[in-house]
Amino acid sequence: MFRFFPREEKFFDLFIDAAENIRAGARLFKDMMDRGEVSERVVREIFEIEHKGDLITHDIIKKLNTTFITPIDREDIYALAAALDDVIDLIEASADRLILFKIQRPTVEAVAMADYLHRATSEIVTGVTLLKEKKFTNESCIEINRLENEVDRIHKEAIARLFDVEKDPVTILKWKEIYETIEDATDRCEDVANILEGVVLKHA
Repeated sequence: MFRFFPREEKFFDLFIDAAENIRAGARLFKDMMDRGEVSERVVREIFEIEHKGDLITHDIIKKLNTTFITPIDREDIYALAAALDDVIDLIEASADRLILFKIQRPTVEAVAMADYLHRATSEIVTGVTLLKEKKFTNESCIEINRLENEVDRIHKEAIARLFDVEKDPVTILKWKEIYETIEDATDRCEDVANILEGVVLKHA
């Protein structure tokens, strides 16, 4: 069980807003990949979600600078806000690269990675919500770690297959960067999980 947090709860609400915003972006990205066709309209929608994430992060930092007593350590608030922002930044970057590189259709590996990424963001929503409710368990963090390992495995297999099958060096470079960006997004999900676990340990 947690020790009693100071009464200022707005930080937790903002963290939940950020987490749900991340999941919305990941869902759009996953659905686009599942449909097997890159859509400029969907990528623009993901960009808008990323911009909303920037505004939420700004609100968190502004509140941090104007709050005397915070419910968790200031450095943890800043670290969690930054990590959440990194996730949506990289989801947007993954989608943007599909347009930038004129990708028409995703690979099987990219579809699978997008699915695992979306599932990791759902676990972030669960973890942040339970943190506010002071009912946090590490189950979501364990699942995020498992999903990150799956993405890492697929990433390695995708790169190996790319060099085995693809003959065009430009195509290889394009997909290599796309795979790495999606994998980085999942790595940042794991960063969020690690921060959440650290906060809970401090207040156990």
